[in-house]
Amino acid sequence: MAMARGVAAMLLLASVAVPAAALVDQESDRIRELPGQPPNVGFSQYAGYVTVNQARGRALFYWLVEAEPAAGPIAPLVLWLNGGPGCSSVGFGASEEVGPFRIRPDGQTLYLNPNSWNKAANLLFLESPAGVGFSYSNSSLDLYTGGDAKTALDAYAFLVNWLERFPQYKYREFYIAGESYAGHYVPQLAQLIYEKNKGIQNSKINLKGFMVGNAVTDDYHDYLGTFEYWWTHGLISDKTYHNLKATCLNESATHPSSDCLKNLNLASAEEGNIDPYSLNVVGSYWADSPISMLPIYQELIAAGMKIWVFSGDTDAVVPVTATRYSIDALKLPTLANWYPWLEVGAKFTKD
Repeated sequence: MAMARGVAAMLLLASVAVPAAALVDQESDRIRELPGQPPNVGFSQYAGYVTVNQARGRALFYWLVEAEPAAGPIAPLVLWLNGGPGCSSVGFGASEEVGPFRIRPDGQTLYLNPNSWNKAANLLFLESPAGVGFSYSNSSLDLYTGGDAKTALDAYAFLVNWLERFPQYKYREFYIAGESYAGHYVPQLAQLIYEKNKGIQNSKINLKGFMVGNAVTDDYHDYLGTFEYWWTHGLISDKTYHNLKATCLNESATHPSSDCLKNLNLASAEEGNIDPYSLNVVGSYWADSPISMLPIYQELIAAGMKIWVFSGDTDAVVPVTATRYSIDALKLPTLANWYPWLEVGAKFTKD
């Protein structure tokens, strides 16, 4: 039965025809060559705008980097979202994290990233929400009424409309990935797609799972792990550590109380020039930010979705301690014990 479903999926992918109008739109978005790009790049690139709200003139910018030929003709599609709120997926995700190029010290030329994710998948970088990077809205009100729910709805509208421009990616295995505050964006978008796909046998958005790194997941456990990380790494005093735990643990990370904010500022002063970025300015206009993503994890795990959570051990903004507390709170069974992950740059893992 599983083999039959796999064959059916491959036939469905092979049968997706690209209308002439879509081909014209694709060609208008094609990137022939980036400034300073190395010669003989073996993959195609596209970039442009997709309108998500016609009435308000709200449009999101994307950059598609197709997979290298070695990845095969039906390599999966991965949507990458940076966090913040307010971080550019082009400026950070594509240029400094998982994208195909790196910028040389001269600031003028590029070189190929040997660890680019497009060696295994087609990468779709999305500037989200409107106001981030190249994405825009013709209504200034949109810039002051952002929030998690609106971001998810716009990202879903983007995907629906983008797939009309690139119909060859309909029914393709699809994953969502991101880091930091995308720990909200990614599971919330995954949940929305999961709900929209209910009752549809062959979904155009063929969501298989998601991946988040150093993710904002659950305010209580994120705060607990972050304060512990700062304290155990000698960044803050004993007094500030205890005051943070007393005033912040039951607070919203996006809209903290004045007492919590006071102690966060004290911690920042004690850290000196080690400066974790502040969300206060964006947070002032961020309408909704649920305190926990764990209920979404539970729902999607129960639905059989693949979820991979990874965390770097030198991130002081959303540290590995916070990730471990959040994952432990799910009380999932351990399938494989802690073991060394022997890859360059990797440390330990547990399934």
